[in-house]
Amino acid sequence: MAIGILGLTVGLALGGVVLLAALGFVLQRTVDTEAFRTADAVALLAAEDALPDPLPVAGGQVRVQVVDAQGRIRAASIDADRLVPMVRPERLDRDRRQRLEVPAERVGLAGPVRVVTVPAGTAADPLTVLVARSMADVRHSTHVVRTILLVAFPLLVAVLAAVAWRVVGATLRPVEALRRGAEEITGRAGPGRLPVPASGDEIHRLAVTLNGMLDRLESGRVRQRAFVSDAAHELRSPLTNIRTELEVAQRLADRTDWSAVTANLLADTDRLSRLVDDLLLLARLDEAPPARGTGPVELGALLAEVAARYPSPPVRVAAPLGPLWTTGNADELRRVLANLVDNAVRHAHGSVVLAAEAVPRTAGSYHLVTVTDDGPGIPVADRERVFDRFTRLDDGRARDDGGAGLGLAIARELVRRAGGSITLTDAEEQHGLRVCLLLPATAAEEGPQTAP
Repeated sequence: MAIGILGLTVGLALGGVVLLAALGFVLQRTVDTEAFRTADAVALLAAEDALPDPLPVAGGQVRVQVVDAQGRIRAASIDADRLVPMVRPERLDRDRRQRLEVPAERVGLAGPVRVVTVPAGTAADPLTVLVARSMADVRHSTHVVRTILLVAFPLLVAVLAAVAWRVVGATLRPVEALRRGAEEITGRAGPGRLPVPASGDEIHRLAVTLNGMLDRLESGRVRQRAFVSDAAHELRSPLTNIRTELEVAQRLADRTDWSAVTANLLADTDRLSRLVDDLLLLARLDEAPPARGTGPVELGALLAEVAARYPSPPVRVAAPLGPLWTTGNADELRRVLANLVDNAVRHAHGSVVLAAEAVPRTAGSYHLVTVTDDGPGIPVADRERVFDRFTRLDDGRARDDGGAGLGLAIARELVRRAGGSITLTDAEEQHGLRVCLLLPATAAEEGPQTAP
């Protein structure tokens, strides 16, 4: 605030100085213009050899003399000296117009005195017209303006400082409230909201934006805390099993069936490895997706490749009528289908069908990939929730089967990265679950990316 007022004071002072300089310059130019006008009129009379005596000049603050080459006064106004020229002869340049300052006592006017000279007469009889005007009025005018500025300037600065203090204070008061609110939120390290002023101005919009940012940060913090908690819980389960197996084996000593222990440890290790891989994949998916490894993928071949990893029955493929191409990462799409088929096989009673078909859309064409099983399905109310991380509708059965509740979350993130969407619906006649993938269709010029 103080710096702003100081800058305002300096600016006003510079403005006053410039105003005084401009005023003095304009008034002086006005005096010179009027003097030259009078001198030109007298020079015209001299050229016509019609100089009256005395010279007719209006105004008591003007003196006129006509001087010849020898410095003699040929004609003068009624108040001008007829013996002594107003300007010493050595200062005169008889070939050009001049502006000179002369002592007031030499002219008999109140000083300072401005004299202009204009060449006149003929080549045979050169003359010089001298016109003197007092600058007292100009000095008085500039003095009055300077006095007014000196008196009004401190008052103006004081008034502007008071207004600026009130206006800036009123403007910054909501900002100070935001600062205190942010300090309170930081101090308690918990959720909170900043006060929103009712002004409806930029500060109001800033507060709304900051509150939205705080909400997103708090939501991200809650998600991160839940993710870390769930991950720690899931990691603790196989580690606890491994520790229990080893402790029992240590107590039994020679009676330990090391083949069974090894098999159990390998199963828990595999489960732990899959969980770590899933967590690392989700961490990478939360970052910007890499552009490498993206290209045309033929969905029919990809379905056949994924289905070949499972026994038939229960898994079979309904081959599409022709090649269906999409653009994406073949490894990521293969991971999506593998997760979906794993879930379907885990819950199916006896049938899992993979299919793909073209679906024309108004905003572009898509391919529909479905994975259908004849299991118990998922209630409608839970079909969005199952895509959350570490969500399992049957925790005990899912843990026994090795599931951690990350398969569908990974599948949705990978499908979004490919530019598609994933939804859950009922299978035909509501017997089982159908997972529908919409992937953007594209015309391929290369072979499919289905190599492992």
